[in-house]
Amino acid sequence: MSGQTIRRGGKSMRKAAAAQGKARQVRAARAHTGSAFDAVMSWLPFSEETLHRMFLAMILGGAVVLAWIAASFAGVPAMAQQQLAAIAADAGFEVHRVEVRGVKHLNELKVYERALAQRNQAMPMVDVDALRDQLMQLSWVQDARVSRQLPDTLVIDIVERKAVAVLRKADRLVLIDATGHELEPVGEARARGKLVISGPGAGRQVDALGALLAAAPALKPQVAEAEWVGNRRWNLSFKTGQVLALPEGGRQAAAALMTFARLDGVNRLLGGKVAAFDMRSPDRIYLRVPGRADAVEQAAVSATQSKPKVAEAPKDETAKSAEKPAAKKDKN
Repeated sequence: MSGQTIRRGGKSMRKAAAAQGKARQVRAARAHTGSAFDAVMSWLPFSEETLHRMFLAMILGGAVVLAWIAASFAGVPAMAQQQLAAIAADAGFEVHRVEVRGVKHLNELKVYERALAQRNQAMPMVDVDALRDQLMQLSWVQDARVSRQLPDTLVIDIVERKAVAVLRKADRLVLIDATGHELEPVGEARARGKLVISGPGAGRQVDALGALLAAAPALKPQVAEAEWVGNRRWNLSFKTGQVLALPEGGRQAAAALMTFARLDGVNRLLGGKVAAFDMRSPDRIYLRVPGRADAVEQAAVSATQSKPKVAEAPKDETAKSAEKPAAKKDKN
């Protein structure tokens, strides 16, 4: 026999063909995946290198967040915040100036007293919300905003309340806004020319009184004081010193005031001899004329027409109680 060597376990033709087929499939898949990835990357506004950097930043950011959460349980954030404040202060980022805007009537010193408590503090350590809460406690402040103006200034913007009337109290006069919020005490000189209101609960009726006076705009400048009587109706005192007693109810009072305005336009009631007018009765007006002893009914016209009935009140009735002749049951 010749010296031939027979090898066992070699690849058959079928196995070789299968291996070559798999290799072709892998190369095709790689080519397809690469082309699809390239297509996606071509749509993005950044390069593949930038995308890798973004992924790396996200991974690092997540690690920092996890580290911060873990450190918060050990009290490290407070230490870090103090260190940050110290660095900011060393760099000049601390409060040296306070700028106040929008103040006209409020005493600015009250604002500075609160704001200057933050002086020489590092900007990151200034609690702007707490400072705003302190400013909102000032009587004139309707709203406030506190902001940091780097490197060294706190800016405070104030929205003031608007004074619309003067509330007459037992021992003093007080400016109030449309909601009845008390602003500050004033003297007679400063109250002169402003509408003065009085009576228990009058401060809560400022809006209602404004709506009432708007029903007769020609009379509004003539009203000097309004007294809220019995927590249900108004007595109006005019600059002439005359008093008008109005009925209960907003609609009824507005109707009576408009009727009085028409009568005044025709008969010049304001500035005349009549000291007090009582319009609580729906169909007549009672008048008090000083020096007249008898109450005489002068007309018999319904209040729903051009003129209501008019009667003179006895001379011993006072202006403050002008309502007494019209309805004895109303003791207020």
